[in-house]
Amino acid sequence: MKNKAVWISLAVVVVLALFFVGTYNSLARMDENVNNKWAQVQTVYQRRADLIPNLVATVQGASNFEKSTLIAVTEARTKWLNAQTPREQVAAANQLEGALARLLVTVENYPELKSNQNYLALQDELANTENKIAVERQRYNDAVTAFNRKTRTFPSNIVAALFGFEKRTYFEAKEGAENAPAVQFT
Repeated sequence: MKNKAVWISLAVVVVLALFFVGTYNSLARMDENVNNKWAQVQTVYQRRADLIPNLVATVQGASNFEKSTLIAVTEARTKWLNAQTPREQVAAANQLEGALARLLVTVENYPELKSNQNYLALQDELANTENKIAVERQRYNDAVTAFNRKTRTFPSNIVAALFGFEKRTYFEAKEGAENAPAVQFT
């Protein structure tokens, strides 16, 4: 009888150990997946940041182009390049998106620039990059959803709490993004 109790106890310990190890490994893989998806978001942000100097140089060639618009784009790019945390990068990226939108609207007042092949090619590249950013943000949020779900549901939430796996932050649109920008031509 005593032998049977020892074997049952040992089996329970083994099952619990396997559960903890399996859950920990699953959480670690999911955490790394979230990190990977954020790195992909950063990669396409960097692609956009790399395109901006060429776009600004092309636009500067237009006579009397609004310098304040170019300065805003350049400053926003610099803020993104200097951002350290994901939260800072998101804020800087949102500012950069706004500055780029103002630049593209302002270009409408310059027909000679709109027909410039370099500008048109850069504008296409930028549009392609913006689409990639949207896709990578969605993939990041999908990975965060899966990770957060695992860290909040029983019984894996016990392992998550024991080993310090914390809820991850979603990429969220900036406030007011649900409203279309007002475009006015003078």
